[in-house]
Amino acid sequence: MELGSDTKAVVLAAGLIFLWALLLGVWKYRQMATSEDSLAHPYVDTAHRAALLYSFATLLLAAFVELGGFSTAVNLAAAFIPIFFFVAAIVGYCVHGWRRDTDNQFRDPVPGTHPFMWALIAGEVGGILVLLAGFIDGQLL
Repeated sequence: MELGSDTKAVVLAAGLIFLWALLLGVWKYRQMATSEDSLAHPYVDTAHRAALLYSFATLLLAAFVELGGFSTAVNLAAAFIPIFFFVAAIVGYCVHGWRRDTDNQFRDPVPGTHPFMWALIAGEVGGILVLLAGFIDGQLL
């Protein structure tokens, strides 16, 4: 079976995010091994878990891309908008974990936090709606 180029790109993104999650697990382990309470910083833990979950969510996007009835360009845009926000969220968690500046980024949010969250919501939900519509078009209609 030959995968479409759009599917290959999304599966590659899933693999890279999964590799990142594994490396974040090493960082988390090191913090756990060297801290007095045997815990990693909450945002290191969150980055690790989020990257694991987002890698599998990205594989789900790849399935919708491959089985959808929309063009390669539409599929790529619809998949990579959520992937962008997945990666941006992980980066944000890593920054907080590295800086150890908070255990809750919404307690004292930096300017732009809430507009970013609204864009994230629109991008992730919108992207999956397009991919789901493409799946319905390609497989059910």
